[in-house]
Amino acid sequence: MFIEGKELVIGFIPDFGALPANWLALRVESPGELALACDTLVKEADLRGLYAFGADPERLWAWFRAGYLLVQAAGGAVADGAGRLLGIHRLGRWDLPKGKMEAGEGREEAALREVGEECGLRHLQVAGPLCETWHTYRRNGAQHLKCTYWFLMHGDALEPLVAQAEEDIDAVQWLDAEGRSRLRRDTYPSLLPVITAWEEAVRDPA
Repeated sequence: MFIEGKELVIGFIPDFGALPANWLALRVESPGELALACDTLVKEADLRGLYAFGADPERLWAWFRAGYLLVQAAGGAVADGAGRLLGIHRLGRWDLPKGKMEAGEGREEAALREVGEECGLRHLQVAGPLCETWHTYRRNGAQHLKCTYWFLMHGDALEPLVAQAEEDIDAVQWLDAEGRSRLRRDTYPSLLPVITAWEEAVRDPA
């Protein structure tokens, strides 16, 4: 999961030698220690990630979630027949179509609705679940923890693309390899695992 663009992993004791450069690994034994560790991750500019570990990772995860309002969302990583990825440009950055789930709505249903609303596509086929992402954000003075359920989809490149202007989307495009490189350079860190999962799924379909 991601806190202000930096990755947080919660688990058992790690292989310290396998941690990426500029990562911090800390044993956490209380909610206060976890909060302090996360604060350090955010404030230390050189830190790229935090591995918080303990005897009971589920308890650590519960401690972390207790400080946030949970938001559930769903989105689509859509491929066309030429192996391109559907991307949107919103608020100055490249993104993928997604949005909050409505009351009583299923994950797949929400993902299809969001792709349709944000990109104008109606003829979509869902291949299956792709991955989940988690990230935090602050809004109206409250801390939120968003879980987004991603689905692999297939769309028709002949269908017109229509950007949802009321959601601040100013472009919708099918992205080839060069376009996906641009997406990686100019998107949110929490989306990078989605792009990787999509590329692996499209390259090596089950």
